[in-house]
Amino acid sequence: MQTSKNKIVKNVSMLYLLNIAKMVFPLVTLPYLTRVLSVETYGVVSYVKATMQYMQLMVDFGFMLSGTKAIVLVLGKQDEINREIGNIFVARLILCLFAFVILIAAMIFIPILNQNMLYTVLSFVTVFLTVFLMDFYFRGIEKMEIITIRFVVMRGIATLLTFVVVRSDADILWIPILNIIGSMVAIVLVWIQLKKLNVKICPDGLRSAVKKLKDSAVYFVSNMATSAFGALNTLLIGIFIDPVNVAYWSVCAQIIGAVQSFYTPIISGIYPQMVLSKKRSIIQKTVKIFLPIIAVGCIFTFLVAKEALLIVGGAKYTEASYLLRLLTPVMFFGFLSMIYGWPTLGAINKQKQVTATTVTSAVFQVLVLLVLIGLNCFNLISDVC
Repeated sequence: MQTSKNKIVKNVSMLYLLNIAKMVFPLVTLPYLTRVLSVETYGVVSYVKATMQYMQLMVDFGFMLSGTKAIVLVLGKQDEINREIGNIFVARLILCLFAFVILIAAMIFIPILNQNMLYTVLSFVTVFLTVFLMDFYFRGIEKMEIITIRFVVMRGIATLLTFVVVRSDADILWIPILNIIGSMVAIVLVWIQLKKLNVKICPDGLRSAVKKLKDSAVYFVSNMATSAFGALNTLLIGIFIDPVNVAYWSVCAQIIGAVQSFYTPIISGIYPQMVLSKKRSIIQKTVKIFLPIIAVGCIFTFLVAKEALLIVGGAKYTEASYLLRLLTPVMFFGFLSMIYGWPTLGAINKQKQVTATTVTSAVFQVLVLLVLIGLNCFNLISDVC
């Protein structure tokens, strides 16, 4: 039991370092980019980033959960691990092709993407390269430190070089190029680790890869529904409003996302142990510890919204403080949604129930957004006309 507790503590600690890095790197570059880029250009950068979140979801296809679970269930059997990794690898390559076709269609019909095709395609390359990082495997064997190190290296390179080469709107192509460079370095580090762990890519064939896609579909649908709030709103704002409002929305959403990034280590840290033990007490203790802290954080964010935007985005973004205040409940309810989802129901083989709840909420949101668009009432706060 003590070993199990130690693993959870270690995993959560490493994932906290990872998510601190995920929060710090964007927040370091955010004040710089909002100052050297015009609001309109930063709106383009944010819009393409939101589009890539959907592309990433397609390429991941829930394998961060289903793949992790598959690895956990075959621990100690290296040949089976190699086959699992190989089949998932082929499945994700198929997904990359499908996602790129979808992206081409989007670039044809969405003006903001059509006007920035090269930037959009270069941004997709980074999504494609994630196929080679094998995060699900390292989560499955509970080697979270490998994931943390490669991310810090990858994002650290891109972040440092951003301050060197991005000086104005004319330099925005460097943003995806630097991400590609960082990803390539991370891939080299990851594959060195895979070799040390005697991991080989041994797919069973196309049929097995397709079966993996079918098995992971329920996770994908749930993850897609969960992500609908942030990314879908950004996409629609870019289509129906203007890049300035995309920028306002994105800066506020990034602050909320930075706070929510602290939840991921908790969720990912307890998930492997919940798969093995299925003890509800793990979830109950976690909620009792963290929910009061999150509530205090929501109140604090509400009170200092204007000051936070002044620090993060500069004076030209303080007009969006009302928006940040309206978004603070997302931080509170988001934690409950995340922890009672896959770490709880998913770990006890209730995947369909998790998917049903997330899809229902996503469908409701989409329907409301469509009604607002139809009534010509769609704006940042969707005031009643």
